[in-house]
Formats: sequence, structure tokens, C-alpha cells
Amino acid sequence: MAAGPGKRKRIPLAGRSVLITGAARGIGAALARKAAARGARVALVGLEPQELARVADELGPEHLWVEADVTDPEALKAAVQRTVDTFGGLDIVVANAGIAPLTTVMTSSAHALARTIEVNLIGTMLTAHAALPAIAERRGHVLLISSAAAFTVLPGMSAYCASKAGVERFGDALRLEVAHRGVTVASAHPTWIDTDMVRDTEEALPTFKETRKQLPGPLGAFTSVEACAEALLRNMETRGRRVFVPRSVGTVAALRQLVTGVLAEKVAMAVSAKRVPQLERDIEALKGREFGRNSVGDRSTGAA
Repeated sequence: MAAGPGKRKRIPLAGRSVLITGAARGIGAALARKAAARGARVALVGLEPQELARVADELGPEHLWVEADVTDPEALKAAVQRTVDTFGGLDIVVANAGIAPLTTVMTSSAHALARTIEVNLIGTMLTAHAALPAIAERRGHVLLISSAAAFTVLPGMSAYCASKAGVERFGDALRLEVAHRGVTVASAHPTWIDTDMVRDTEEALPTFKETRKQLPGPLGAFTSVEACAEALLRNMETRGRRVFVPRSVGTVAALRQLVTGVLAEKVAMAVSAKRVPQLERDIEALKGREFGRNSVGDRSTGAA
């Protein structure tokens, strides 16, 4: 049946192969379950072998898991090769692995700032780089998990916002580079998803939680992992260029110059003058801990 006006034709996932990074928990694991339920064969990649094995066992014997750090090009190359050898090819790659530091720039170690960029941005780039030769053979799809943080800002999220803005721009340029090969590229922009990473942050930093709850509209709202995974699944079938979770975030993206412009910044500066000192006291109470409890010692996890 032809797609109606404004709608994209869906490409069924049945029989297609999908590689998902950060698949041990959270969004990655939920997306793996949904893709498998649609008949896809899924390769789960991450740094928590016990969790990866548990999810893979739940999905069934036709799926596989591979332990790999997304900042290690050789490990990613091996993960892609094992996927291709097992499934006969690769149709879709989802670069989902990510971390978020519990710091401001002033309170952070240099390592935490650099590691956030390394995992979230460079890890995404390396994932796409490793997968593209196989993806191109199938005229497949690349789904990069960015964030609403690509076009909004909060104190305490400097490195995270920078990394996710980089993912969006990387995806936009990559889309131009691979279009002639029949490959499509999307970036996804969730707000606050009910994952371990977000819960860890709000547990550790009460001021951050209070600030988040006062954000207007979709910028302060929580979305379930299941709803987020469903939106990503839809993109894997329709292969559009953007995914907004919830959809109303698309309006914020379109008005990003208002969100981050001079007038909005004046309001944010007034709030931040009070909140940042409180936030830094929360950070000091962590006694040097810079990442959430489920962040595998600051290695890449299944968070967006």
C-alpha cells in the first residue's frame, strides 16, 4: 500500500539485522526487545557482559551479544564483523551508548569532561564508521541517539550538551556523504527518559532534579523507556531524518534560537545564579564521584 501524504512507507524489520550499542539496559535493551519482536535479528553491544547475556537470552538463540567499548575502533570492527558473519549482513546500526557526568566544568576532573565527549560523540562516530561498509551493502539505516540537549542547555550539562550537539551535526553531514549509496541517517532527540542514567543523576544531585521539574512543557517532562523505544523503532522502519521524544520536542528544536537566545539566556542566568552554587554543593557531597552508579565505572552504558 502506498504511503499517504506526510507519511513514510514502512520497511518491515522482519528478517533484517540490527546492531545496537549500549544495549545492556535502558533504551538500548528496550529497543532490542521491540526489534526482535518485529522479527529482526539483533546484535547487542556494550560493556556489561552479564546484562547483555541476560537480554540476549530473553530475546532467543537467534540473537547475539558482543562485549565492546565504543571508543575502541578494533573492538567495534570485531563486533560488526561477528554480526555480519552470524546474520549474513547488517541493515541498521543504532549508536546509543552514552554517559553523563555529575559535574559542572569548574568541579569536574579533566578526565570526566574528556570521557563524556569520547563516549558520546567519538563513540558514535566510531560506531558509524565501523558499521558503514556493511550498512552500505544493504542500503541500510544509521540511527544516532542524540538528545534534546543538542539544542537546549542546563547548568551541570556542559559536556553532555556539547557531545549531543556534536552528534546531531555529525549525523547531518554524514547523511549528505552516504545518500548516494542509498544509506539513510537519522538523529534522535529524547528529553528525560526514565533510565538508570537519569535516575542516577537526580538521586545524586537534588538541585538538578528540582531545576528539571521547573522546566516548561516537554523540556521538564519524563517519558517512559517503552515510549522512547517505540519512537525509535518507528524510525527504524520509516527511516526519517529526525526522531523527537516526545514529539512536542520538535517544536523546541524548530525554535532553538529562542530557547538558547539572548532573552532566554537572561532568564536562565537569573535562575542559574542561585541554582549553580546549590548544585556545586550537591557535587561536593559526592566526594569525587563523577558518574552515576550504573555507569560501569564511567564506561559506556545503555543510556541516551
